[in-house]
Amino acid sequence: MLDGSRSDPRPGFRPGPNQPPHHHHHEMGSGLEAFLSQKCSGSGQTRPVCAVLDVMMSSNSEFFVKFAIPTVSLFTSGACSAAMEYASLKAHVDDMKPGETRKFDGLPEEMESSYSDLKRQQHHGPRRHDGGNTSCPPADGPDGPIKFGRPDGEFRPPGQKRFGPPKWLDEVEDSTALLFNTSDDLEHLFIKYIANQIDKPVYGIGPLLPEQYWKSSGSIVHDGEVRSNRESNYTEDQVIQWLDSKPHQSVIFVSFGSEVGPSLEEYVELADALGELNRPFIWAIQPGSGRSGPPPGFMGGEPSLKEEGYYPHGLKEKVGDRGLIIKGWAPQLLILSHPALGGFLSHCGWNSTVESIGRGVPILAWPIRGDQFHNAKLVVNHLRVGHLLLTGDDPAQLVKKDNIMQGIDLLLDDREVYNRALALRCKFKDGFPASSKAALESFIGHIFKNH
Repeated sequence: MLDGSRSDPRPGFRPGPNQPPHHHHHEMGSGLEAFLSQKCSGSGQTRPVCAVLDVMMSSNSEFFVKFAIPTVSLFTSGACSAAMEYASLKAHVDDMKPGETRKFDGLPEEMESSYSDLKRQQHHGPRRHDGGNTSCPPADGPDGPIKFGRPDGEFRPPGQKRFGPPKWLDEVEDSTALLFNTSDDLEHLFIKYIANQIDKPVYGIGPLLPEQYWKSSGSIVHDGEVRSNRESNYTEDQVIQWLDSKPHQSVIFVSFGSEVGPSLEEYVELADALGELNRPFIWAIQPGSGRSGPPPGFMGGEPSLKEEGYYPHGLKEKVGDRGLIIKGWAPQLLILSHPALGGFLSHCGWNSTVESIGRGVPILAWPIRGDQFHNAKLVVNHLRVGHLLLTGDDPAQLVKKDNIMQGIDLLLDDREVYNRALALRCKFKDGFPASSKAALESFIGHIFKNH
C-alpha cells in the first residue's frame, strides 16, 4: 500500500461487484479490515493512498472499498496475453473458419491469429490444475458464464459461443490503474493497446525478478543466493562443473513449469529425442511430471523426489556425460546465465520467458495452456528470439520425437535468432530496466496527483 495524508474519498469511486465472499475469505480479511480501520481513524495515522492487489485476488477490494481507498490491479504476467485476449474478443475469433486468419487493430500485424491457433488453444487445456503463476486468467470455456459486456457492446448468452470476455476485464473494472510485470522495452505496443482500450493508465514495472539477477548482468547467477534450494539430485556446484565442460552455446536446457507439462506420451517422445540427438542437454524433471491432478506442494506440502510421475529410466546410461537429468529443483537462473547454454526448450510461462530473454537465450516454445500461447507468439513472431515447436495443423496430434529433434536443431543452428536474442539482452545490460523505473515513478505521481 502507498501511504499519504489523503482525507477525502476518491471522486466517483464505485464499489466492486456485489458478490458474497466465502466464509474463509471473511476470516482472512478480518485482520486487514482491522488494520485499515486503524489507519483510517484519523488519530495521528497516515491514511493509505491506494492498495495494489494481485488481479487474482481482486475480491479483497471490498475491504478497501469500505474505507474509500482506491485499488490498483497488479498482473504478474506480461501485457501481451491480456492484450491478445481482449483483441481476440473484439475480432470475433470464435467465428473463424478453417484456413482463416484474423488481424487485430492496434496490435502488430505479426500477432495475427489463425484458425489453427484457436483450435490448438482450445485443445490444450490444463494438464495439472487450473491455477498457475499467471495473473491473467483465461477466458471462459465453451459453456462458461459471461459476466461482463463484450468490448463491442454485444452480449451473448452462456454456451452460444466458445469464448466469454477475459476474466481480468471484470476484475479491473474498479481499479484506478493497472500494473504489469513487464517493461516498455519488451511490450510497449501491448501496454499502449490495453491503456487505449480500457481508458485507464497502464504501467510496465518489471520484470520483477530477484535483485541479484539484475546486478549480475553478464555473469553467472547463483540461485542459492536468491532462492531457497529445494530437493534435487544435483548441487549447484555439480551443475556448474558439468556446464563448464561443455562447448560455448552448445547445450539445450529443457524445463517445464511445476504446474503444467507435456503428457506422459510426449515425455516418452522427448526422452527418445534427447537420446538420439547428438547435442548436450540439461533436462529438469519436476516430481509428478506427466500425471494429472494438482502438482506436489500445491496445497502447501513439500514436493518430494519420490512423487510418482514420469522419469526417463535408461536415458542417463544411454547418453552418459552428454546429458544432465535433474530430478526436482534445478538452478534455472544459473543455467540460463552460463555461456555454454545455447537454447531453452520451454513452456513459455512468463517468468521463464523473461529470465531467458534477460540472459539472451533463444527459446524453443512448447506452450501447454493459457497465456503460454500468447507468450510464445510474442517470443517467436514479435521479438523473433525463438522458434515454435511445430506439430502440424491438427491440435490433437501429439508432439513426436522428430518434431523435437528438428526444433532443437533449428534453434541451435539459427545464428540470426541468436544474434537478435543477444541484441535484446543488451537492453538490460545496466540491470533493471530504466523504462520500468520511470513507469513506477510515473505511477506514483499519478496516484498522488489524482487521489
